[in-house]
Amino acid sequence: MAMAVGKGEGQSFTDINMTPLIDVMLVLLIIFIITIPSQTHAVKIDNPLPPPPNQPPPPPPEVINLGIDFDGTILWNAAPVDRKTLQGYIGEESTKDPQPEVHITVDKFAKYEIVAQTLADLQHRGLKKIGFVNNDYF
Repeated sequence: MAMAVGKGEGQSFTDINMTPLIDVMLVLLIIFIITIPSQTHAVKIDNPLPPPPNQPPPPPPEVINLGIDFDGTILWNAAPVDRKTLQGYIGEESTKDPQPEVHITVDKFAKYEIVAQTLADLQHRGLKKIGFVNNDYF
């Protein structure tokens, strides 16, 4: 601790107090010692990019549009079919490689039972790529 001996009673102390400055500098030094190693840590990557493919990308899969109307009519690519014919088509399509995508469009007044039976037929016969298409925007 520093003490100043003044010449007179009314003189002020003019030296800077070094204790707070040293405390702040030590805190900053400790912060830098802790944070700099984490910032300089690097992950080595041998090959950052995958090699360019030599072959063209595979063609997109075939798309089958399956519609279910309000009266229970099932449309296979816009052609009306009954359930037995639908099951035959599904069996044929499930053996293809790659499997076609089935886009199902259902009328909002269609019976749930017909939709559920059609989905069950698609899944049980082996088609995996099934999706619903919504044409009702409002």
